[in-house]
Amino acid sequence: MADKPIYLTSEGKKKLEEELKYLITVRRKEVAAAIQSAKEEGDISENSAYDEAKLAQAFLEGRIQTIEAQLREAVIIEKNGNGDYVDVGSKVTVTEEGFDPETYHIVGSAEADPLNGRISNESPIGKALLGAKVGQTVTAETPNGEITFKVVKIE
Repeated sequence: MADKPIYLTSEGKKKLEEELKYLITVRRKEVAAAIQSAKEEGDISENSAYDEAKLAQAFLEGRIQTIEAQLREAVIIEKNGNGDYVDVGSKVTVTEEGFDPETYHIVGSAEADPLNGRISNESPIGKALLGAKVGQTVTAETPNGEITFKVVKIE
């Protein structure tokens, strides 16, 4: 995972820390209790409750490891000083011909939430916007074809 930094806002880091704490202090106990309960039912070789609990444990431990690695590699996004150009952490308002202006918050992939305007710096639109300045037109190659935006505001 150390190939590239994990960009996080301070809020995103806090959210991951809270999720990690919950998974370790609450969810681990719940899964362990489910495994214990399933064991008490007798033969575990054909016990679907046991199999499900062990699968839940595997997913839980995988998620814990992922979050720990993300937090270890985290680079906290600082506010883009003067807003001269789009960078990770910028809020950028763009227009596309025939559409209302849209505002995107450029974040790291761990925090991406496109439905809420938080796009990854690694997404086609995020990549295209990085380094752009107000007034500049950028083109993004998306799975649905080429999209051209004009940058109207950077915060």
